[in-house]
Amino acid sequence: MPEQDPGILAQDVRRRFGAVEAVRGMSLTVPRGEVTALVGPNGAGKTTLLLMLATLLAPDSGHLRVAGLDPATDADAVRARIGWMPDVFGVYDQLTAREYIGFFAEAYRIPAGTARERVAELLELVHLAEFAEQPVHVLSRGQKQRLGLARALVHRPEVLLLDEPASGLDPRSRVELRDLLRAQAREGTAVLVSSHILTELEEVADRVVFVDRGTTVSEHAIGELGTHRRTWRVRALEGDLPAALDRRGVEHGEPTPSGVDVLLESEQAAADLLRDLIADQVRVVSFAPAGNHLESAYLAFTEERR
Repeated sequence: MPEQDPGILAQDVRRRFGAVEAVRGMSLTVPRGEVTALVGPNGAGKTTLLLMLATLLAPDSGHLRVAGLDPATDADAVRARIGWMPDVFGVYDQLTAREYIGFFAEAYRIPAGTARERVAELLELVHLAEFAEQPVHVLSRGQKQRLGLARALVHRPEVLLLDEPASGLDPRSRVELRDLLRAQAREGTAVLVSSHILTELEEVADRVVFVDRGTTVSEHAIGELGTHRRTWRVRALEGDLPAALDRRGVEHGEPTPSGVDVLLESEQAAADLLRDLIADQVRVVSFAPAGNHLESAYLAFTEERR
């Protein structure tokens, strides 16, 4: 398969459950060697799309390819090429962590000698080596999440599908997850990750696909997200900040202990406003974006659909 082919290609994919059309026209591209974030609210169709990519649901219509293959008609071949980590996955509680990963290595028909090395490597990679001989049921939720990630990586997949992988992870583990996904992308893996934790997604993703109500809203490179209106938070020690904002026609919220939120068109507009507030004798002590680019961009791109 040509190297330039995307890891995932979806065009006008639809899936209905009775009267509910969960996915109604989603399109996206997930290039090899990049991390693509799938962002949308609960009920947007993210998990349904991932289930179709993982061969667990068939689309009603549309064009879907994973590693160049149709998951509806070439399910076995697709499963051999993907690593799939669902939001909720079952574990075999009485197996040890080492046995658990070894079981899936055997399922993928990895030779025994190679499998032992791969299992040890993965336990180190997800920082579970010290729990290798412990039964799975003693692991915390976050540790089970990391075990699930190791399971998804056991056969060195071409495409990695992750549904809420940071759920249950502590801050350090989230940083480690970010580094691991970046490393997978550098090795040429096409990574698609769905999550509500937008701060972590912004730090790990090369691209983002916004979805809402079963459809694709837009696709962007992360670097393109700075060209939209976003909220900034201003806090001042002295001076009538709301009055100064009103005089300059700046849209703002009500004052709170953490400051006043203002809606600005660009970073240049933010710099100009800060200059003007200082000229108005408002003693500004903090002036920074509220939230992150990914969150602000998502709100901006979906605002007209509400």
